[in-house]
Amino acid sequence: MKPWREVAVPHQDVLEGTFQQSEFAADITAVKSGKASREYQDAVAFYERTFITEGMAMLLTQVAQRLAGKGGEPVIQLQTAFGGGKTHTMLAVYHLATRKCALAELSGIPAIVDRAGLMDVPQARVAVIDGTDRGPSQPRMYGGQAVKTLWGELAWQLGGAEGFAHVAEADATGTSPGKEALRALLEQFSPCVVLIDELVAYVRQFPESQAISGGSYDSNLSFVQALTEAVKLVPRAIVLASLPESEVEAGSQRGVAALRALEKTFGRVQALWKPVATEEAFEIVRRRLFEPVRDEKAREEICRAFADAYIAEGAKLPAETQERRYFDRLQQAYPIHPEVFDRLYEDWTTIDGFQRTRGVLKLMAKVIFRLWKDDNRDLLIMPGSLPLYDGGARNELTYYLPAGWDPVIERDIDGDRAETTMLENREPRFGQVGAARRIARTIFLGSAPSSVVSNVAARGIDRARVILGCLQPGQASSVFADALSRLADRLHYLNASGDKSQEATRFWFDTRANLRREMEDRKRRFDDRTEVRGKIAEALKKTVGNAASFDGVHIFTPHSDVPDDTALRLVVLPPESWYTRDESRLSFDAVLDMIAKNGAKPRYRANRLIFLAADHGALARLNDAARTALAWGSIVDDVKESRLNIDLLQKNQAEKELKSAEEVLPRAARECYRWLMCPMQDAPTDPKPGIEVFAINTAGSSVGSEIERVCTDNELVISTWSPIHLRAKLRELYWNGGARSANAAAFFEDTLRYLYMPRLRGRDVLTQAIRSGSASRDFFATAYGEQEGKYEGFSFGGGEAVFDDTLLLIDPDAAKAYEETSRPPEPVTPVDPPTTSVPSGPAAGAPPSSEPGTPTATPQPASAKPKVFYGTAEIPPATAKMHLVNLADEIIALLASDPNANVRLTVEISAEFPDGASDSIKRAVSENANSLRLKSADWE
Repeated sequence: MKPWREVAVPHQDVLEGTFQQSEFAADITAVKSGKASREYQDAVAFYERTFITEGMAMLLTQVAQRLAGKGGEPVIQLQTAFGGGKTHTMLAVYHLATRKCALAELSGIPAIVDRAGLMDVPQARVAVIDGTDRGPSQPRMYGGQAVKTLWGELAWQLGGAEGFAHVAEADATGTSPGKEALRALLEQFSPCVVLIDELVAYVRQFPESQAISGGSYDSNLSFVQALTEAVKLVPRAIVLASLPESEVEAGSQRGVAALRALEKTFGRVQALWKPVATEEAFEIVRRRLFEPVRDEKAREEICRAFADAYIAEGAKLPAETQERRYFDRLQQAYPIHPEVFDRLYEDWTTIDGFQRTRGVLKLMAKVIFRLWKDDNRDLLIMPGSLPLYDGGARNELTYYLPAGWDPVIERDIDGDRAETTMLENREPRFGQVGAARRIARTIFLGSAPSSVVSNVAARGIDRARVILGCLQPGQASSVFADALSRLADRLHYLNASGDKSQEATRFWFDTRANLRREMEDRKRRFDDRTEVRGKIAEALKKTVGNAASFDGVHIFTPHSDVPDDTALRLVVLPPESWYTRDESRLSFDAVLDMIAKNGAKPRYRANRLIFLAADHGALARLNDAARTALAWGSIVDDVKESRLNIDLLQKNQAEKELKSAEEVLPRAARECYRWLMCPMQDAPTDPKPGIEVFAINTAGSSVGSEIERVCTDNELVISTWSPIHLRAKLRELYWNGGARSANAAAFFEDTLRYLYMPRLRGRDVLTQAIRSGSASRDFFATAYGEQEGKYEGFSFGGGEAVFDDTLLLIDPDAAKAYEETSRPPEPVTPVDPPTTSVPSGPAAGAPPSSEPGTPTATPQPASAKPKVFYGTAEIPPATAKMHLVNLADEIIALLASDPNANVRLTVEISAEFPDGASDSIKRAVSENANSLRLKSADWE
């Protein structure tokens, strides 16, 4: 598709940059005196460049009918906004009445004549009363005749000396000539047109209650009233007067009073006037600034491509772009995008002083001139195309804005040193389409007027309208959306309402630096070693403080403050001890130093520490996130303490930014601290410990659970241990060199100290392995002490062992041998004596005879059952716990199994101290005896 410059060529004065001078050299007085440029002085040239709007067509129809005596309004007041086309409309009436050519040569006029139902429009006399042409105390000389008043000026312009005779006396005295004199004047020189411009500017100059050569305040108001009454009586006379729409244009209090008085005067007879519509402004600007379009097919093709691209984007763009009539608007406005006109006519015309027609023409002439010189290749002239880097175009806009906008544009929006240009230089995908500058220009055009007009409903423009001002067919809207998000985070003067990622978010520039600049300045104030590190530590507590598999988590803790005990601990290394696969020295040195030292003392239980280190690539982002959170926090605190004065919108923004920064920081900490380090040794003979490094998945559910998973999967921490592994480790390190047993407590202590030992989650893991293994004859036997080759409480597969300080774990082969040697000998079975035959006696059933000398068998009485049991045991202190447990299980439990038994236990303790008991032992024993409720606990 062709760029706009190949389809629509600007007029020569625009290309040469002389438009401003030609535009503002012309006014109605200059045309009347023949001093205007050709495009305003010549009727044919004027109508060639004039688009007759609906309002102008209605007015010219009234004028044509009135001059032809076929009706029409006698008085028409043009009261529109500043720059609404009043002067241009008066010029159109002037050229229609004073033309020196056929009506057919005036572009657009034949259609108006047909609408008026006329065959022709007679030429007419025209009087131009310009309130700014001369002051009320400055008479104008026409030959030898001094003309002092407005009514004298009117009479002289219509009829020269003959016309002036009608009002000569009134002009000399400064009094209004009255309705009848004016009727006679108008009737004699009709058809005639009276054009009155800037009347308020003239009337407000009269001093109060004082007459001067031009009359008085009251006489001039009386003249206006008489003129409006008189013109109604003359069928072929018409008066057109322009009045300002606002009090600001009226000027002083005196001017406002004059405006109100004139409004009442004209209000009785004025005709309605319709101002220029935005769509009509399209054609006005195009006719004035561009030659006729040379390639209608190319224009239609381009506009269709834009319309189709907008429909494809859907909800990402404003709703009106999805309607078919937006294609028509694109064609009407071509080669300028309709969004440019919408912003100028809806936003910029609300600024006092910005003219609706001339202001837009003057601005767009500067814009087109610079774009043409710079060989701009855009398909349309869009909000994102505005060359704000050019002083002429920029000044045309900043002229209507408060002071302070130049540094905003130069730093944030457009120019060689602007942040937008720097971003495009760093990011090729933005630079290819000029995304950053186009975004910033669009926001400026749509938001700068709100810095002047305070009663806007919602400040700034939304995301969809920003994209509309930049996007061209064939480009991805995502690029501009990304650029907008980047700029919202970087620019100093760009503000945003709400969440910057939401479609409803509105963006605007302001001359006051936004809080983001204040935040960026504050970020540099914080110290890395204290404040920034402390903030990172807070974030890490939220992310890794929930590691349930550890008894303690130590964040940036010196090695002297990490306890050297049995607890399993996770140590988070400080940021300066970072890690990468290519550079591990800093983190490894920190780990080795930590496992070697506990302050000034050596560390004994080194196998209880696992470490977490930062990734060097993510460390910068984490530091920045911490500084950002600190900066926003300090701003919010200063606002609460009234140390920083900002408006409510900025206060809400600061609080939202702080909340967002506090949410980002833990995520940044999680992504940064992703290397788990575990010190290890393969065997006791290794000269130096090594370090295994494991990457943590930062996208998991939680850091604590992810660390636990890595520890479990890689057996860095053992939570459940099988007896077979315990037996293997005992055989490897303890049941060798003649030793056949190992103390379980010593074994556990070794797991705490030595890096080649398994790292158990806790003592209960070993306890469970011993219990499971002691119930079988496959793993080990147990005992609670050994004296002179005999094991106290020896058990081999006989049940669960009690893990205490005396528990021994015995090699199963040695246990079998011990079991054989300690088994008691089997008892010898006695041999029965030989039986003796008994001689036959009496018949069966007869009682035995008693013969002298023969022993008689006496029946034994049944023995009585025992009723009392007493037992006393000497228990070695070293194995007291084991013996007491055995007594409880094997004796006391049996005695208590009879429900009728009354079992009573008495424990007697006797201890002798040849050198006397120490105070600490005496105090501890006495307190324990009291808490255990011993019946007697006496010291002698």
